[in-house]
Amino acid sequence: MARVLILLALFFSVAMAADHSPLQDFCVADMNAQVMVNGFACKNPSMVQASDFYFAGLHMMGNTSNFLGSRVTPVFVTQLPGLNTLGISMARIDYAPWGINPPHTHPRATEILTVLEGSLEVGFVTSNPENRHITKVLYKGDVFVFPVNLVHYQRNVGKTNAIAIAALSSQNPGVIPVANVIFGSKPDISTDILAKAFQVSDDVISDIQIKF
Repeated sequence: MARVLILLALFFSVAMAADHSPLQDFCVADMNAQVMVNGFACKNPSMVQASDFYFAGLHMMGNTSNFLGSRVTPVFVTQLPGLNTLGISMARIDYAPWGINPPHTHPRATEILTVLEGSLEVGFVTSNPENRHITKVLYKGDVFVFPVNLVHYQRNVGKTNAIAIAALSSQNPGVIPVANVIFGSKPDISTDILAKAFQVSDDVISDIQIKF
């Protein structure tokens, strides 16, 4: 019992010594650093400029003339180095009429979406075994949240262009488009594995993989 108490005391003393809050005013990402860390190394503070905290362009419409009918304009740490270590980022999403932001996940972030123009059908699916599909149609000014790492999507259900702003709880949230990773992996996932998983023929899988 005494040993257990000693171990617990050591554990809590180490835990209390950890500091998870920022230890400096900022840590602007140094994109040229050779040091590999969980994020980016800090730029020398004396070299930091206002431009490190600035991004221009979210007023501009993204080009939606693609097969999805949507375009994401990210403002992640790679576009705005001042976000490094701050745990936030954002993106503008443009949708042509009936355009979609296809099912995907953000492995490192929760997303909160605000509709600026138009109307969007949005949804996400809960994890196994329920696989519950939670969906809603949003209009201008509406807000919806997608929990971290759950598959989610948006679709423009209006006859005009739609615009949304997404805020994310990571400087680098990552994105895993479901169709791309399954059918567009390099090298391909074996056709027979996907055919069995999706309960279709090998030919159907091969046809889909060609498109990716």
